[in-house]
Parts: sequence; C-alpha cells; structure tokens
Amino acid sequence: MSGMTLRLTDLAHGGGCGCKLAPSVLQELLSKQSAAGPFSQLLVGTETGDDAAVWQIDDNQCIIATTDFFMPMVDDPRDFGRIAAANAISDVYAMGGRPVMALAILGMPLGKLPVEAVRAILEGGASVCAEAGIPVAGGHSIDSPEPIYGLAVIGLAKPQNVRRNSGAKPGDALILTKAIGVGIYSAAFKKRALPDDAYEELMTTTTLLNRIGQTLGENSEVHAITDVTGFGILGHALEVARGSGVGIEIEFDKIPFLARTKALAESGFVTGASGRNWMSYGHDVVLPDDFPEWQKALLTDPQTSGGLLVACGADQADDILSQIEGAGYPMARIIGSIASGAPQVRIL
Repeated sequence: MSGMTLRLTDLAHGGGCGCKLAPSVLQELLSKQSAAGPFSQLLVGTETGDDAAVWQIDDNQCIIATTDFFMPMVDDPRDFGRIAAANAISDVYAMGGRPVMALAILGMPLGKLPVEAVRAILEGGASVCAEAGIPVAGGHSIDSPEPIYGLAVIGLAKPQNVRRNSGAKPGDALILTKAIGVGIYSAAFKKRALPDDAYEELMTTTTLLNRIGQTLGENSEVHAITDVTGFGILGHALEVARGSGVGIEIEFDKIPFLARTKALAESGFVTGASGRNWMSYGHDVVLPDDFPEWQKALLTDPQTSGGLLVACGADQADDILSQIEGAGYPMARIIGSIASGAPQVRIL
C-alpha cells in the first residue's frame, strides 16, 4: 500500500490458516464437549470437526454458521482482507450451503498501523463478500497485539443438501478442487523469496470462492465435502476417514500443486505448522518407503482458502470433475479413492 513501509507480516508470529492450533491440541480441547446434547435440531456440531455448525429450522431449511479469522500472510492490506474473507465464506460452501450474511471480526494493534491500512483490510473483505453476493452486516473490533481479521458467516441450505465430512463411502472417488502449496508460498513470501508471478498465483487461488460447493450439495452422488485449510491435505483427508469410518488412498502424482511449490519445498520453505501437523496425525498416515521429507511437507502444508475435498460415486466422478472444471476450477483433479478398513490415509 502506498506510503506504508511496515510489513503486515512483521506484526504477526504466524499467518493465514498456519495459525491454527495443531490438530491434536484441538482434539484434546474438544474431547469432552458434546455439542448436540438435548438439541435435536443441531444437525452438525463439534463431533467430527466439520467445517460449520448446522441447525435445522424446519423440514425445508437449515442455518449454517461458521467463523474464521487469522493473522496476515501477505503485506498488502486489501489482499489480506480478500484472502481472509474468501477463507471464511468457504466453510458455508463446504457444507453445501449458500452464504447470506457476514459479520466482520477485527483486531488491530492501535498505533502501529495507519487507519487507511485498516480500512483497506475491511474494504478487501467487503469486496469478496460482494462477489459472493452477501453483505457485511456488522461485526466487532478490538485493540490487539497482532493484526487479526476474519468473518462470521451465516448460510442456508435444504436439509438434504447439507454435506458433512463424514459421509464418504468405500468405492467413492476423491476429488480436490484447488492446487496445494499456499503455506509454502507464504513461507517464501515471509522471507522475500516469492517471485511476483508466484504471488499473483497465490492471490488467484486464495481469493477463488469455493461456490461450487453449493452446486455439489445438490448432487446425491456427492457423499462428503470438506475444505482443505490449516491441517493440510493429509489432516483434512483424515477427518473424512475418521468421520466416515473408512480408509483413504491418495496418489501423490495426481495431487495438483502450485507451480513453484515443489522447488520451494526442496529449498526449505516450509511452515512451522507443517511439522506440528505431522506430529499430530502422522501415526495414521502410511507413506511409501524412502518418501522424501520435502514431499511429506507438501502433504502437511497448511492451506489458506484451499480447495474442496469431495468424495463422490466413482461412476459419476468424471462428470462431476468436468462440472467443477467448467465452473472455474482448472486445477481440480481426481486424486484418490475411498477404501474399506481402518481410518487412515495411505499415500501411493
């Protein structure tokens, strides 16, 4: 931003969905909570670590509610706002829903950032909400040591269109709608090693709305959906495996990656969250013999505003993939399949 010399990322100890608590820590915190209790209308709570909560109003309508916020992974305030908003709205799409309204969540270190920078963050978020067709109807702000921005988002869906991360069936195909590598790109950006063309690629993928999720929720052949964010492709695939009581097989060579991801990972541009992710769930992952560490880092790489992971009937997978590609997701790929057996992920 013109006139702004302080880097936003210098004000934060982490950035994007790499700020998430490690999966094992989150699981421990939530292990003794039972969200549903006597509330039969709460269709989705904390049971399987799904993307949003779902409350059934009546036979024809459900409310989807979610919140997501984090610290900056880029320095341009408007870009930060755009990424954070797209990431938050994604949770509604991942449930098969249609977003209808957002509330802003803002924490800023007063005296460290100029007012125009904070305004640009809010404007960036509002621009993505406008693209999604929803208003930012209010929000809340605080003075905080590090810059924080995100949204609480409300959506709607018919009960039969709600898609959880726990509906995958043996024999299903597994589709990923966006390329992996956002965390690695952000690590390189933090160290001023990300080329301009790669930054543009980063912005293109992180601000691409996952609106295809609403369409997928209307397809009975789509059995499970989740979005891939801070726990990496392995962590979110494991959530599907555990919630559905199935095994997952992923073909490494079929995973789409951002153009410079592999070269940057080999050069050591890996986030701290990647290692925390592996420590949390590596015991439930089977890797090929002599699998390189840098390739493992690709699989644990925390994504911000990542793609949707979709389990669908194998007979319809090619048609569903074509539909996704035609809707504006050129990096979408069939990357694996659902198998019977213990809840784990096997990389082939």
